[in-house]
Amino acid sequence: MNRSIRLLFALLTAAALFAAGMLSGLHLRPEANAIVQSAAGKEPGVLRFSPDAPQLAMLRISEAPLMPLPLAEPLNARIAYDDSHTARVSAPVAGRVVELLAQLGDTVAADTPLAVLDAPELGAAQADVAKARAEQHRRELALARAKELFAGDVLPRKDLESAEADFAQARAETNRAALRLGNLNPRGARVAGQRLLLASPVAGVVTERKANPGMEARPDLPDPLFVVTELRAVQVLVDMPEQHLAKITLRLPVAVEVDAYPGERFPGRIERIAPAVDPATRRVQVRCSVENVDRKLRPEMYARVTLLAGEDRNAVRVPNGALVTQGVQHFVFVEREPGVLVRRRVELEVQDRDYSYLAGGVAQGERIVTTGALLLASELAAGQ
Repeated sequence: MNRSIRLLFALLTAAALFAAGMLSGLHLRPEANAIVQSAAGKEPGVLRFSPDAPQLAMLRISEAPLMPLPLAEPLNARIAYDDSHTARVSAPVAGRVVELLAQLGDTVAADTPLAVLDAPELGAAQADVAKARAEQHRRELALARAKELFAGDVLPRKDLESAEADFAQARAETNRAALRLGNLNPRGARVAGQRLLLASPVAGVVTERKANPGMEARPDLPDPLFVVTELRAVQVLVDMPEQHLAKITLRLPVAVEVDAYPGERFPGRIERIAPAVDPATRRVQVRCSVENVDRKLRPEMYARVTLLAGEDRNAVRVPNGALVTQGVQHFVFVEREPGVLVRRRVELEVQDRDYSYLAGGVAQGERIVTTGALLLASELAAGQ
């Protein structure tokens, strides 16, 4: 009887152990079969995934580029005309626009007519010059006759002096009329009667046109009639906080980015630093020159400018989402081979809102997990 009881107890114990094993197997994480951790900790910080592991679909892996080292976070800026290659053409004299010869977006050469103005004041000034010259010529002939008569003792000296004074007065009047005509047409534009050909002094593209047929044009209009600029050279205006002034110098390299072309950087250099701080914004305006060979940058675009430490100072750049922070230490996951990811400690050189620049730990071209690093960190902690 005792032997039967012992046999029954042994059978029940074996059944219970078997059931416990089956239940524990049902509660294993579904991804456990996809992860093979290094045996006995021989490779700490290494995760291995099978090719069909679902975790791999949640990761984004890309090569770490070598980028110029920035001095500060990107600063807000805007694209502006390069004033040394821009002409703002206004009417030099009051008149009426009678014909347009250039449209918005046209490429024009230097001295290309843009519009025709009918300027009565210009016609009157030309008539004044012609009258003054005729009067000067008449007085000049009168002076010559007076000199001949005076030499023959026919004319008294006072009449000779009067003729000399009349000629000097006529010559002064001619100079005055010529100066007024030059003031009304300072660039020496071509004139036909009282029609003035308004021309561009520089070669470039017509980026603004405020002139319309029949409109009244005056020199005191708030906006120019045309803006012509060479778009291959633009400038970037940066409102820089005071704390960055000690970091910048003239000719310091910068990198310009715009929303229209994400991921593309346009190189430039600092050309001008304002001598005073704007009292309203407490910022200093910095002007940078940028080559715009492809004409992608357009005036009044918003931009972001990064101050660079120098052309010879580079560092590996990774997105901030690729970093895993534990205390004061920073880690990234590097793909050693497909399905094998290694946690590696890195040192930060500079960190801004979007990217971190590494002083060491990762080499250029290594493949870094840029999305899903926290998932890998949790997997690694669970495995340990």
